[in-house]
Amino acid sequence: MKIGILQAGHFVPELQSELGDYTALYGRLLNGHGHDFGFETFSVVDMKFPDGPEAADGWLISGSKHGAYEDHPFIPPLEELIHAIHASGKPLIGICFGHQIIAQALGGKVEKFDNGWSVGRVEYEMEGQTFALNAWHQDQVVTAPNSAKTIGSSSFCAHAALAYGDKIWTMQPHPEFESAAIDGLIRLKGDSVQTDRLAHAKAQLPAANNNSDIGQKMAAFFMKERA
Repeated sequence: MKIGILQAGHFVPELQSELGDYTALYGRLLNGHGHDFGFETFSVVDMKFPDGPEAADGWLISGSKHGAYEDHPFIPPLEELIHAIHASGKPLIGICFGHQIIAQALGGKVEKFDNGWSVGRVEYEMEGQTFALNAWHQDQVVTAPNSAKTIGSSSFCAHAALAYGDKIWTMQPHPEFESAAIDGLIRLKGDSVQTDRLAHAKAQLPAANNNSDIGQKMAAFFMKERA
């Protein structure tokens, strides 16, 4: 199965030699669960778009340093593509910014959260289970679209995971970020984050997370047979 990665930003350049860009991060997350995915990346942040939904069997929108509500040239055509993928019935997953831009495109609201940043290991309640995943965001979905069901939340983020029928599945945290990624972000991008939250995130770096479990769920979502 071919997954088209709509890259809405680039992972921190200083960390790419060790961890790779988003294509490598998502590849490690999705493969190894009994499925062998192929990937093609479209750097939409650089205005490089696919011809349409038919260019891949499933789609994934990455994280980004940009806000979904900001005035960037790639935002309007990305929202148009989201509508086209939705209409096509092809599966679509959104992570962090991807979660936000899909919600915005389909009628929800995204804002810079008044209570600041959520960084590092966070426990999320999702459909009766608790998953520990890494976060790095201040923006969040504050109003979910009418077509979405909230399936995950944390004490900091009310709409941390959304499902739109069986075609679209999105989440605010970064299951592709292992502790090395968070450690690097703390060192390189932590200046704007509250000091106590950085300290807590650093203290949690050795703790286990559920990235592999979410990777398996994502892989199963892509492979699911749909009418």
